[in-house]
Amino acid sequence: MTKRRVAVYKAVFLAAAVYDIVLGIVFTFFYRVPFRWLGIDLPYSNAFVTLLGSFLLVIGIAYLLIVLGDLRRNRDLILIGALYKAAYSAIAFFHLTVGDIPHILFALIFGIIDIVFLVVFTECLVHLRRTTKSP
Repeated sequence: MTKRRVAVYKAVFLAAAVYDIVLGIVFTFFYRVPFRWLGIDLPYSNAFVTLLGSFLLVIGIAYLLIVLGDLRRNRDLILIGALYKAAYSAIAFFHLTVGDIPHILFALIFGIIDIVFLVVFTECLVHLRRTTKSP
């Protein structure tokens, strides 16, 4: 894989890291603000909101580890990151389809962003597989 391609992938992983770390911090520690801003009632227990926020924070840190390390050695983290993006996109678009999301625009924007990340992460994995030397 060329140095330029590696630099592009690392820039995308850095963007994903910042994106998920910021969302993770917001939904772990300051979740009331976006819920109030969107006019969404918080559930009886807020534990699931902070749990999901902490998951975002952790996956954001994983993307940062990918940026700081070697792409080839971090293939497993890249695969997990791609699965996270696939899961969010699938859930968002499913609930958009059945009309179960109060703010369609936000779900659509976040879903599209995660699909873009998913495509680039998958492309990175394909390029890593093509350039991996067999033992």
